[in-house]
Amino acid sequence: MNVENTIWRCARCDVPLIMKKTVFNYLGQSFTHDVPCCPSCGNVLITPELARGKMAQVEEQLEDK
Repeated sequence: MNVENTIWRCARCDVPLIMKKTVFNYLGQSFTHDVPCCPSCGNVLITPELARGKMAQVEEQLEDK
């Protein structure tokens, strides 16, 4: 799945998603990442690559502390 070359649309608002820096919180820690986001309602798209990649790495690092 290549997010950069795909035009994703919000299921709720039916508008194209835009890339937006988004803050994620886990175990009291925060990190930011650019993700596709609905400019209308704010819903974000978490791709499998992001979930298995960056998010899994951050989760593992925080749980090891």
